[in-house]
Amino acid sequence: MAGLQPGYRFKDAIPIQLGDLVFGQVDQEGVHWHCGTLEGWDSPDVRAQLTQREADHGAWAGPVYLNERVITLAGKAFAPDAPTLDRAIERLLVAASLTDTTLTVNESIPKQCVVRRSGKVLANRLTGTALDWSVLVTAADPRRYGTELRQQSTALPSTSGGLTPPLTPPVTVSATTVAGEIVATNEGSIAVRPLLTITGPVPAPRIFVAYPDGTVRTLVYSETLAAGERLVIDTDAHTVMLGGASRRRYLSGPWPDIPPRATVAIQYRADAYNSTTRLTATWRPAWM
Repeated sequence: MAGLQPGYRFKDAIPIQLGDLVFGQVDQEGVHWHCGTLEGWDSPDVRAQLTQREADHGAWAGPVYLNERVITLAGKAFAPDAPTLDRAIERLLVAASLTDTTLTVNESIPKQCVVRRSGKVLANRLTGTALDWSVLVTAADPRRYGTELRQQSTALPSTSGGLTPPLTPPVTVSATTVAGEIVATNEGSIAVRPLLTITGPVPAPRIFVAYPDGTVRTLVYSETLAAGERLVIDTDAHTVMLGGASRRRYLSGPWPDIPPRATVAIQYRADAYNSTTRLTATWRPAWM
């Protein structure tokens, strides 16, 4: 235990962070946190329905969905003294929160999910300074998301600058073009659903999501946004919020996503041009 400074990472240990507590390293009070068990991070259970074929072999396969992700973390902790171990147990209880908490596993591509405590926290004292610990948490959303938040914005398409005829050669024409498009990539293994935010003023904004196979999904908002108003479209929760009030009834079209290992073009259009309106897309790549 002697000689290891706070923040020291143990050799071959993958740092795992639950809330503010990091396993696989020495914490600020000199407690050595070791995590030897990480169950459920590889894959959650699935829901599948099979309908037996009548007068034939086999069954008809229905859609397969991932269940919630149940994760067990377990290991040992070693403290410099008994009072420090007591405080370490309290930090473990706080880290395994009853509310949404981020669990991050720093593998070669760091990933995270949002979890809540779903079982008893076990803290078995081996000695006055040593501890066996175990935590059970559950991620309602089973996807494992990249830790890097992606965000891009665009204005409505426009072209500005250049020269107006009559012109005398030689002539150099310089113009600025805004494509009104966001390019969004998901390097993961499962589709991810972006958060789309439109800032007014803009009349009847439309969002087109173009996929690699040539298909397009279109979202149309039938109302006008005033200057400074922000319309938040959560394509995962299927909500449309404006200033805390639902505007779901004014939005039509299928909910878009970003498929795994794919890039989509998110295009912004409206009935009339305004230079200040913006569309912002926010997402993280996601893995099964």
